[in-house]
Amino acid sequence: MTPVKTVADLRIGEKGVICDFTDEDTSLKLLEMGCLPGCEIELDCKAPFGDPICIKVCGYTLSMRLAEASTIVIS
Repeated sequence: MTPVKTVADLRIGEKGVICDFTDEDTSLKLLEMGCLPGCEIELDCKAPFGDPICIKVCGYTLSMRLAEASTIVIS
């Protein structure tokens, strides 16, 4: 079985495609912000201590905590 990869696992400049979410409550918030399944997502930058992070998704830049990023499953 292949381990699940999330946005929190990306390195700066890496990309992935959103497949699923692991937390129902957080997923509603992320869906409203444009993190839709099938969208390409790229890790743009990290804060000096690694949290929060900045991602590019659907043509805009979004900041989020690692805890939220770890709920976005990518391929």
